[in-house]
Amino acid sequence: MRKKFSFTAVCLLAAGLFVCASAEDKADVTKPVIQLNAPEEGGVLFIGRAYEYVVHFDMDISDDVMLKSYEIEVKSDFKSKKTKSAKDTTVVLSFKQEYDVSGKNKEHIHHHDIKIPIQTKPGKYLMTVICHDAAGNEAREVRHFVLKKEEAVNP
Repeated sequence: MRKKFSFTAVCLLAAGLFVCASAEDKADVTKPVIQLNAPEEGGVLFIGRAYEYVVHFDMDISDDVMLKSYEIEVKSDFKSKKTKSAKDTTVVLSFKQEYDVSGKNKEHIHHHDIKIPIQTKPGKYLMTVICHDAAGNEAREVRHFVLKKEEAVNP
């Protein structure tokens, strides 16, 4: 009876270790996928003369298991470190926002949340999109774009 009990205990222990090892083998180690459709790499966006423009943002994100969030950051990509003169009223475009997409494994994103104020400084900018999945994996996509003043229309 004792041998039978010992054998059963050993079998249960081995089965438990096998199940635990199998669960660890299936951990999510795959990064999410970002397909950034807009704005396009190297694109030119305009700063409005009379009213604020927005950035057309469009992407598809997916993960093999579950998404968690994505964030967008826009900052200048200026090479010059010149100090701003007192007469210069322009501002550098800056944007940082995180969005929750928990509970989904793919999502199409389309919005116009990034505003380009009239007084935005023209020049090169950098947009970074970071997507996180529920397991903590992350993927990054970077876009460079240029902001230019809208041309005056001659009547």
